Amino acid sequence: MTRPGFHLAIPVDDLSRAREFYGGVLGLPEGRSAAAWVDWNFHGHQVVTHVVPGARTESGRNPVDGHEVPVPHFGLILSIADFHELAGKLRAAGTEFVIEPYQRFAGEPGEQWTMFLHDPAGNALEFKAFRDESQLFAK
Repeated sequence: MTRPGFHLAIPVDDLSRAREFYGGVLGLPEGRSAAAWVDWNFHGHQVVTHVVPGARTESGRNPVDGHEVPVPHFGLILSIADFHELAGKLRAAGTEFVIEPYQRFAGEPGEQWTMFLHDPAGNALEFKAFRDESQLFAK
């Protein structure tokens, strides 16, 4: 049986900057690599940064809890402690947030902490932490 997880390939325009961000700021372990790509251990999932020249653009934004969420985006669900630790690392690194870390849906199903940011290539990322992880898909 295979381990559940995901694999995601994302475009970056500069592998050195990707290494600084994914390896340095986010602290992800680097796996295999070649001249045009790097594998990252994204908390047990595989994210591969592939060099693709050119600027990234968002397809759009959707309103969620009074904020404009960038689309597309990808991210990770963390524990609340890990979420706040990462938010601190990102702030210390001078990260410009698309949506600052905050608690959304307070007192409702799916109550969570969330934050949005861009990597150096312009890919949107979301990190979140649920008050109660059993509420992940609650309506």
